[in-house]
Amino acid sequence: MFRTKRSVLVRRLWRSRAPGGEEEEEAAAGEPGAAAEARAHVCGGGRGCCPGKAGRGGRSSAGAEAELKALTHAVLKRLKERQLEGLLHAVESRGGARTPCLLLPAKADSRLGQHWYPLPVLLCKVFRWPDLRNCSEVKRLCCCESYGKAHSELVCCNPYHLSRLCELESPPPPYSRYPMDFLKPTDSQVLQEPGGRSHWCVVAYWEEKTRVGRLYSVQEPSLDIFYDLPQGNGFCLGQLNSDNKSQLVQKVRSKIGYGIQLTKEVDGVWVYNRSSYPIFIKSATLDNPDSRTLLVHKVFPGFSIKAFDYEKAYSLQRPNDHEFMQQPWTGFTVQISFVKGWGQCYTRQFISSCPCWLEVIFNNR
Repeated sequence: MFRTKRSVLVRRLWRSRAPGGEEEEEAAAGEPGAAAEARAHVCGGGRGCCPGKAGRGGRSSAGAEAELKALTHAVLKRLKERQLEGLLHAVESRGGARTPCLLLPAKADSRLGQHWYPLPVLLCKVFRWPDLRNCSEVKRLCCCESYGKAHSELVCCNPYHLSRLCELESPPPPYSRYPMDFLKPTDSQVLQEPGGRSHWCVVAYWEEKTRVGRLYSVQEPSLDIFYDLPQGNGFCLGQLNSDNKSQLVQKVRSKIGYGIQLTKEVDGVWVYNRSSYPIFIKSATLDNPDSRTLLVHKVFPGFSIKAFDYEKAYSLQRPNDHEFMQQPWTGFTVQISFVKGWGQCYTRQFISSCPCWLEVIFNNR
């Protein structure tokens, strides 16, 4: 018996599901206060975004997998062949390739057990995060057609057009505190570009204590910083000439992979971890401005974090603050380390000891 191309695509998609997707979640708690707004922006305001009341008793793992498989197949079989191909390309490339939006009816929620899931959340559960519960845990990327649209008849369900939110409310691990060690920019091009073109930040790439390559000036709202990215367009670290022969540096450099996406949005600057390994971020606007030490935040693969807040940064500019007068870029600098963290529980106390890291300097003019 011959299989149709559509059935082959559906089978390939199911085989490409995220590990652990067959495990049924326990009862979900109620929706947090900010979930309603997040639901509208992610799901298009559809019915029952968050899991409802949990059913009594648990189902076997095999039964849960069978139910999830049946539901996933039912959803995928409603897609056109072109939509299936685009979704498969996104899933198999793990977001590395540029793939189109998967626009589906916003109110087409699906029921899994006793819970109703909007299609964006369901497909993210299947292909990226099996433990995902509701829309308040994810954020749309700016490349998505549904970005910034609170209510629409169609909503994008491409799981790689969303990222997982990094929650800052959770207490950070004890290793994350360290003394302030900001570095000042040394290039005059930070303040003004040739020809008067405005930029919103510049990026420097470092290997341990040595800067590699030139400062990269950013004018576009979004920038990909990567080592090896299919269809990559942005700051390619793999093309920089480095004289560092350290095996650790070379090993970490090879793990940068898809890297990060740096995006300037209305509420601040977001960092999306596109790589397969954690990144570590330090920013003055992520923490209490009265604190004498800052926190290093660990961001897992697939997660996003608002790394910089302009309003908070301007509030840090106190004219009588001696430290600010000595280091005027302190509040406008974000440091990002690939793979390796630093702090009290690491042998690396300062970011300048990390193998591969970035310094992002924002233009406060």
